Amino acid sequence: MTILEMLGQSGVLAVLGMGIVFSFLLIMVISVTCLGRVVQALGLNKNVQAAGSGQASGVAKTTAVTAAITAAVTEYHKNNS
Repeated sequence: MTILEMLGQSGVLAVLGMGIVFSFLLIMVISVTCLGRVVQALGLNKNVQAAGSGQASGVAKTTAVTAAITAAVTEYHKNNS
């Protein structure tokens, strides 16, 4: 087998592999989109919409976590500098 034949074969395998991955991702996107439409049509997303109404408490929790992480990093830099 010559180098040109090996390069040709590796090119075919690369294109085939990328095609398979692309096909899999395309199937996944279509499946998730269809499943989302089914969930929305059946009204099973009501819990998600109700949970979204309490965003103020979620923002406060996120801010508190961010402040705690910032304080921890600052303390670490003070002790290890």
